[in-house]
Amino acid sequence: MDSIKTKRIIQIQEYVREHQTVSLDELCRVFNVSKNTIRRDVQQLIERGEVVKVYGGVAAKGSALVSFSDRQSRNMAQKQRIGRKAAEFVSDGDVIFVDSGTTTLHMAEHLKHKNVTVITNNIDFIVRALPHRNLNVIAIGGMLERETNSFITFNVNLLNHYNINKAFMASTGISVTNGVTNASPLESEIKSAAVNRSDRVYLLVDGDKFGKYGLMTYCGLDEIDCVITDREPEERYLDWFRENGVRLVVAAEEEA
Repeated sequence: MDSIKTKRIIQIQEYVREHQTVSLDELCRVFNVSKNTIRRDVQQLIERGEVVKVYGGVAAKGSALVSFSDRQSRNMAQKQRIGRKAAEFVSDGDVIFVDSGTTTLHMAEHLKHKNVTVITNNIDFIVRALPHRNLNVIAIGGMLERETNSFITFNVNLLNHYNINKAFMASTGISVTNGVTNASPLESEIKSAAVNRSDRVYLLVDGDKFGKYGLMTYCGLDEIDCVITDREPEERYLDWFRENGVRLVVAAEEEA
């Protein structure tokens, strides 16, 4: 193997490790080589066990789509605080979209006394809503995605039939450059449709998600009205939110 190729493969490995999940197109742009060259380089890293293949790109080992149960157990207290705070923005009579995810799931407990129509593909949220007749649940059906405990529909246009007041969204990571991202390509289209259809969009993310991004961007940060998190992010995010009119809400520990 020539020295230029060896060096490039090492750099690709480091780039993927730093960014966790990247597309092949991004690697082509960053390293200024053809897609065929990137595919060959990436294949070597896959065969060596340095990275794993995901839809449309590669991920650092251990950063591909994590199972729902594993994600649910991470940062549990933070997720509960964020879910509780998000529910405060829901009023009687609202039509809301609740995204799949382990953070949005924690809204359910705090909505049980409100009269709300909930559109969702989040299976665990649907189960938690079952005892509460005041929650009118419209489930988005489709294929079962076991990794995220959600339904994946191939007819996202059905969301266009609903007038959604507020969407409560989840994300695998957010950044100024890559926007709001997700690790599952199958879910990203649903997320984009929900954002586009909603009057107001709330993003529920724990503090660990800032500066990270997944494989696909489903909306820009400028499409978010309010970010609800458990601690303040870096100053550059605070500046960006102020300049672009995005409200930041921090669910403090004492509110739990």
